Amino acid sequence: MLREPFKIQGENFWLSHERTIFWEEEKALIISDLHFGKTGHFRKSGIGVPQDVFKEDLHRLVNQIVHFRAEKIIIVGDLFHSNANKELELFVKWRKDFNHIRFILVKGNHDILENRYYEAAGIEIFNSLTIRNFYFCHDPEEAVDIKDNYLFSGHIHPAVTLSGPGKQSLRFPCFYFSSNSCILPAFSKFTGCVSLKPDNGGKIIAIVKNELVPLN
Repeated sequence: MLREPFKIQGENFWLSHERTIFWEEEKALIISDLHFGKTGHFRKSGIGVPQDVFKEDLHRLVNQIVHFRAEKIIIVGDLFHSNANKELELFVKWRKDFNHIRFILVKGNHDILENRYYEAAGIEIFNSLTIRNFYFCHDPEEAVDIKDNYLFSGHIHPAVTLSGPGKQSLRFPCFYFSSNSCILPAFSKFTGCVSLKPDNGGKIIAIVKNELVPLN
């Protein structure tokens, strides 16, 4: 985590190397692209992805809730990966242990479950969401009527590619900031990512192992 919060619209946002942002004033964790159920989806297709990947992501989420003492979670799309499977059932059981936490889902393109599944897990669902001067949607290309609000989104799974001598390169997930928006990295480590370059006035903060590294 950075030693200083990001100041956006006069409010405090704390970045974590666990790919979350904590909004201090709202006591809210902002997260994108958890893709719960993805490993189960692969196993159904005969690909032997261990369930430990899913359990590790849940453990990371618990640690963030406890560390920040979060009272709500704002998920900027793709909470679940696809249709219902055993991992969804495990999530619903896990959710009951944290029923004091308000879960808000701004639906993404992978969130295709029937509403009854979200209701069973105590999850409030929106297509987009505005809280004061902040606007939340999954795909930044689909943000509408933002006005002067600051945009939080996901979907892209942003990363940055660093090149070294001998044509060597490494790619790291990152937070991508422009003058009026933030694209969050995918929370799940079992995802692909897309390398981005900052626009004029933009800022990239890479996640390198357990460190946040500002690159410009």
